[in-house]
Amino acid sequence: MSIKIALAQLNLTVADIQTNTGKILAAAEQAKQRQADLVVFPELCVTGYPPEDLLFRPDFIHQAQQAVAEIAEKVSGITVVIGYPEQRDDSLYNTAIALRDGRMLAEYHKRALPNYGVFDEQRYFTAGAQTCLFTVKDSQLALTICEDIWQPGIIAQNRAAGAEIILTLNASPFHAGKMQQREDIICSQIKAEQIPLVYVNQIGGQDELIFDGASFVADSNGSVVFRAAEFAEQLDIVEFVDQQPQISTIADLYQPVVSEYKALVLGIQDYVRKNGFHGAILGLSGGIDSALVLALAVDALGADHVEAVLMPSRYTQDMSNRDAIQEAEALGVKYHILPIEPAVTAFNDMLAPLFAGSQKDTTEENIQARCRGVLLMAISNKQGKLLLTTGNKSEMSVGYATLYGDMAGGFAPLKDVSKLLVYQLAEYRNTLSPVIPQRVITRAPSAELAPDQKDEDSLPPYSVLDPILALYVEQDKSAAEIVAHGFTVADVHRAISLVDRNEYKRRQSPPGIRITPRAFGRDRRYPISSAYRGTAALNQPAPDNVKE
Repeated sequence: MSIKIALAQLNLTVADIQTNTGKILAAAEQAKQRQADLVVFPELCVTGYPPEDLLFRPDFIHQAQQAVAEIAEKVSGITVVIGYPEQRDDSLYNTAIALRDGRMLAEYHKRALPNYGVFDEQRYFTAGAQTCLFTVKDSQLALTICEDIWQPGIIAQNRAAGAEIILTLNASPFHAGKMQQREDIICSQIKAEQIPLVYVNQIGGQDELIFDGASFVADSNGSVVFRAAEFAEQLDIVEFVDQQPQISTIADLYQPVVSEYKALVLGIQDYVRKNGFHGAILGLSGGIDSALVLALAVDALGADHVEAVLMPSRYTQDMSNRDAIQEAEALGVKYHILPIEPAVTAFNDMLAPLFAGSQKDTTEENIQARCRGVLLMAISNKQGKLLLTTGNKSEMSVGYATLYGDMAGGFAPLKDVSKLLVYQLAEYRNTLSPVIPQRVITRAPSAELAPDQKDEDSLPPYSVLDPILALYVEQDKSAAEIVAHGFTVADVHRAISLVDRNEYKRRQSPPGIRITPRAFGRDRRYPISSAYRGTAALNQPAPDNVKE
C-alpha cells in the first residue's frame, strides 16, 4: 500500500490569520494537484508561532477557530493536518487537527509543553494526556507536536497504540548546530521504536527568533531519507510504500557560518516586511560591523531599499571614509555624508558651563555617538525605514556601546553575533562577491571616538574575550571554571565584571536575531538590580567602565 505525504514548510506571520489561512489553502490545493494523500503543516500554523500573550485574547482565539472552520469547508480531496490554539471550557490547548472533506478525522492536544529557553508554553496551554491515531489509506498515523518527540516515551506510546507512521508539527527555532541536534535526538528515538517519522518545521523570522525549516523524513531505522532546504519555503512530497518512506532529495545539513549568514538575512527581511517598513538605513563607519550589516541588509532587501549614512567626526580616519564609500558603491547603495562636528560642537558649547573644571572622559566621546543616533533616527522617522544598529554580541556583553548613540535603532542584526564570527561572516560574504574592502577585515577595530583609539585599549583581544564570554554568557560557567580553561585571572575578571554591570544597557537595546543557544533577551533573563558578582571568587577589584 502506498501513501503520499506532503510537507508544507511555510513562512507564517503571527496574528495574520487571514494570510496564513490563504497560504494553507494554497499549499493544500497544490499538494492535491500533485496527487498527495495528506499534507502536514507546522505547529500553530493558523496563528503563527509564537503568538505569546495574544493567546490571552478571546477575540484572537475566536478568529483562529473561524479559520479552522474555513479550512475544513474549503479543502476537499486531501487530508490536511494543521495546528491552532483550541479553547475548550477553561483550558487552552496547542492542538493539531486532521481534516478531510469538511469533517474532523482526529484531534490531538500537545502533551509536552516546553518551559525553558525561549519557550514558555506552560504560561498559556494545558497539556494533553492522550495519544491520537487516525487512518489514511490503511496506514495508522499518529499526531505529535514538536516537544512531544524530544521527550522519551511519547513515541514509544504511539508505537504501542498501533501507530505505523509518526507525524509531527513543529515550530523549532534555529541556533547554531540545532538541526544536527534535532535529527540526532529524534532519529535515535524512532530507531529504537522502529517507526518512521515525518517532521514538518516552519521557516521565517519572528522578532528575535528565526526558524530554519529543514523539515525531514526518517525511516524506521532512524535514517534521514528526505530533508528540505533551510530558510526556504517548500512543498515536498514523500511516498511511503508499506509504511516505509522512499528515498527522496536530501538538502545540506547545517553549515557553520553559511547557515548563520542565511539566518541573519532572513531575519532582517522578515522583520522589515512583517512590520511594514519601507526599507532600512544604517550608519556606515568604515568598520567591520557596519560593513557586514550593510551587506546583510542588501542581501535581505535589495540595494534599492537600503541607505547608508556616513557621519565622520574629527577622529574618523580618511581610510574609514574611503572604505565605507567603496562598499556602498560596490553594493549599489545610495549613501549620504553628514559630518557631525557642527552638532558635537553645539552640544559641547551648551554643556561647557556645567562641565567647567572637569576633565574630558568618555562623556565627550559618547556625545559623538549620540549625535549620530539623533541623525539616524531622524532619517528613519522621515522615510519610514528601519534603523539597523551595528553592535555585536561581544560589545553588548561588556557594555562597549553608547546608550542613545550606537545602540539607538529598531533592530540589531548582530546582537547575537560575536566579534570573531563577524569576521568569519564578512569573509564568507566576500566569497559570494567582493563587497567588503579587505582592509576593513584586516585593520584593528576602533570606535574612532578619540585619537588613535583601538578596542583593545579597553578590552582584552577578541580572540581571548569571545571564548570567555561564550563560557560565561552561554554556558553559565563560573569564573574559576573559565580560568581552568587556560585564561588569565585578569582577563576573566575584567570580562565577567563588565558583563555583570551592563545588564541595564542590554535591557534597553533593540531586539536582534538569535543564532546561538543563549542569546540576550528571551532566553537570558538576569535582574538589573543585583548584588551577584560572577568574579567574587577571584577577589579582584572591579575594572573601570569602558563606555556608557
